[in-house]
Amino acid sequence: MPRLLLLGHGGFVGRHVIEAAALNPNVEVNVPPDDFDIRDTQSVSRVVAAARADWILHLAAQSSVAASLQRPIETYQVNVIGTANVVSAALESGFAGRLLFVSSADVYGSVNAAQLPIRESQPAAPRNPYAASKLAAEAVCLEAVHRSGLDVLIARPFNHIGPGQDARFAVAGFAAQIAAIAAGERASTLAVGDLSVERDFTDVRDVVRAYFALFEQGECGGVYNVCSGNGLRLEHVLQQLVLAAQTEVRIEVDRMRLRSSETPRLVGDNAKLRALGWRPQISLSQTLDDVYQQALGARAAMNP
Repeated sequence: MPRLLLLGHGGFVGRHVIEAAALNPNVEVNVPPDDFDIRDTQSVSRVVAAARADWILHLAAQSSVAASLQRPIETYQVNVIGTANVVSAALESGFAGRLLFVSSADVYGSVNAAQLPIRESQPAAPRNPYAASKLAAEAVCLEAVHRSGLDVLIARPFNHIGPGQDARFAVAGFAAQIAAIAAGERASTLAVGDLSVERDFTDVRDVVRAYFALFEQGECGGVYNVCSGNGLRLEHVLQQLVLAAQTEVRIEVDRMRLRSSETPRLVGDNAKLRALGWRPQISLSQTLDDVYQQALGARAAMNP
């Protein structure tokens, strides 16, 4: 039974990893204490040494592009220095297992349409501090592979959505607004950003399955896209969410939600991951229905 040290257990994906592991008696999950700070070198060293893990899943991050534009230094401290702390702690403790660092497809930046879908060989060209910090953290990981033979893999997830996501992110934010409209708590206006962007959406539960597949079958030093391989305009996703909610809304562009560095199209090639036997299993319609039902539940809990 592999022992998994989960860093970032309180986040969106981390909570789904814990749920998935609860259904899989063959994995034992360990998490750091709630006051754990990945920027604290000594704290990271203690946690990694005490876990005696076979696998380390490094999800801990400042993951908001908008927040990275507002607080770039904090983003670099968490995502780059934090990752360096994890790698150093693994080396110092004699860790002999496998470390999976979760990066982001945002490292690719704006890719010409002729180069879509994006393969892992596509040169990185980050366009915001979040993406730049993830690319720098990848370099920290790969340097350790080449210098010391540490078994590290890199996942580059594209957009993943599902129940429990923070409303700062587009689809979860739409669902929260629609749920409030349906409850009569706000006017029927739905504030949105740029709906013309095209993204590759995967259900978070399929993303978690991909991470376990990488632990079991991925190649040391390998970089893997985690994506559906299908591009959808955000406008289409919003339309499907509105249909799932069966609520009339009026869409209005909020200029505060527009970003000058927005990547127009981000669609990935998942051939390397599919070669390991992974396939997405949850449909977009099921995902959106689950997202909306969770948003309704959250509204009900706030207003019993």
